[in-house]
Amino acid sequence: MDVRRTAVVKLNLSDEQRDALHRTAEQYLYCANRTADYCWSDTAYTGCKTNKREVRDALYSELREETDLQTQLVQAAIRRAVEAVKSVVERWKKGQRVSCPTFSAETMDYDTRSATFYRNKASLATVEGRVEPSFVLPADGPTPYDQYVLSEDYEFRESTLRYDAATDKFYLNISTRRIDGVDETCVSSAHQNAKRSGDDDEVPADTGHPDQTVLGIDLGVNSLAVSSTGTFWQGDDYDHWCREFEKRRGELQQRGTQAAHNALLRLGKREDAWRKQYIHTVANELVTEALTHDCDVIVFEDLTDIRDRLPHATWHHVWAFRRLFEYVEYKAPERGVSVEQVEPNHTSQRCSRTDCGFTHEDNRHGEHFCCQKCGYEVNADYNGAKNIGLRYARKRTHRLRSSPTSGSGDAPVDVRVNGGTLNGESHRQIAGD
Repeated sequence: MDVRRTAVVKLNLSDEQRDALHRTAEQYLYCANRTADYCWSDTAYTGCKTNKREVRDALYSELREETDLQTQLVQAAIRRAVEAVKSVVERWKKGQRVSCPTFSAETMDYDTRSATFYRNKASLATVEGRVEPSFVLPADGPTPYDQYVLSEDYEFRESTLRYDAATDKFYLNISTRRIDGVDETCVSSAHQNAKRSGDDDEVPADTGHPDQTVLGIDLGVNSLAVSSTGTFWQGDDYDHWCREFEKRRGELQQRGTQAAHNALLRLGKREDAWRKQYIHTVANELVTEALTHDCDVIVFEDLTDIRDRLPHATWHHVWAFRRLFEYVEYKAPERGVSVEQVEPNHTSQRCSRTDCGFTHEDNRHGEHFCCQKCGYEVNADYNGAKNIGLRYARKRTHRLRSSPTSGSGDAPVDVRVNGGTLNGESHRQIAGD
């Protein structure tokens, strides 16, 4: 299981080092924008260039002559621009309105050749040669830098240098990957779960599909998340504080003074930190939910085009959905739990009873689900969460085995569900039998 961790470190820079990084970022952005312009076509997405090797071969020599950047930074700028164009092309194919990507934020990608890390400092390539700024680390440890960058269990992958204009500070986001004990942990977890199920000999060793227990997660307008075990994360408090921040922001914007502008910048940073911390908390609780119910896999719906599928969801809910998935995808593998996505179509309209499965748009009415065929009634988001887990189970080509409370099936893949009837009215309600 691929476990990645990122450590964010603030840099302590002299004036000369700061100027060197600013000049380097300026030339880096020049390369990225030149590459995007070269790749872009205003007439059709088929005319856009998205092959990294071809673009690099066409532009590398020119950009090296036009800038003072080191080889690795020129190549990194080209890769960033091509990836951005590829992402825009995918949206263009779906009929969305798009434009040529542009780069203005002072960020640069460093690899193992352009960045070297020591105990308390880094060596970074710039247009002025190497600079070696020291780190600003907390007095109390261990810090994420100690846990991941300096750990023998993790290997350095890449880093992103980021300039924060609000604080006039440079930060390094250092990405690492765990290199030991990963496969053994996953195999051990799967093997133990197989023994609990009593099916240790029923799954061939070479199938790559050991017995698994699945936790399905539904994301919706009324709740941030609902699990197939019947736990609700309603997000009422999240919505309340989003409205409070928005109200405060409007008041400051009306003043139009420099002091109000400065206060807006501070408010934005405080709001961003609060949002991230809130979603971090929900993500931690969701992973705990999976561990409590001995789940090996957490399954979300595919978030592609979620804004179109949930037109009534507010922008901050859509933001929260994506962050929640990213945080769970980040946290769960370290606890031996994998994270997957499935297609979301009809999960809200399908009856989740394994002996029914009737799908019709009339089955759902707001927060209430009532199957028009078998009469099964339950909270709509909870029904969706079960369907998401069931879809993954079927995708794995196994018969479905529900948990004992559901009373049906005996398949190698278990979907953790709760057999009670849910109304979803409380912040976190787990139904009884």
